Amino acid sequence: MLIGKKATESTTTLSQVMMPHHASHYGNVHGGIIMRLVDEVAYVAASRHARSNVVTASIDSLDFENPVHIGDVVSLRAELTFVGKTSMEIEVHVDTEKIKTGQVLPVATAFLTMVALDEKGRSTPVPQLILQTQEQRKKCEEAKVRREQRLKRLKVNSQT
Repeated sequence: MLIGKKATESTTTLSQVMMPHHASHYGNVHGGIIMRLVDEVAYVAASRHARSNVVTASIDSLDFENPVHIGDVVSLRAELTFVGKTSMEIEVHVDTEKIKTGQVLPVATAFLTMVALDEKGRSTPVPQLILQTQEQRKKCEEAKVRREQRLKRLKVNSQT
């Protein structure tokens, strides 16, 4: 029997300094590097919740607000917002810190859907999410709306 878990039990943070191999010749970090880090931090949060292997099923829009440069420290924070039977939505916030000045700027927010897998690679049930705060309940309701929109898109795409 699966017991529910609090979002705080799986919340994950990741910080990494951006080096020249992460960037273009202009010194801007490639968006794909940020996307990889978003996927990695979401994977850890989902794996902690499910205590099983997980795969990325979808990433909702990822809009970049501010650039990241060589020498910046990128920080990512992943937290579960919704749990279905076998899937989980993880919200990831990305910030960049200008290390010499301490200025912190928002970079992006993304919502990922991860699915838990058993040893045979089939989807498997995950513990429910225990919502403790009003903000968590609000985020969960917003996640349900995103899930419905995502399922509608999938249905339309499968019919075309």
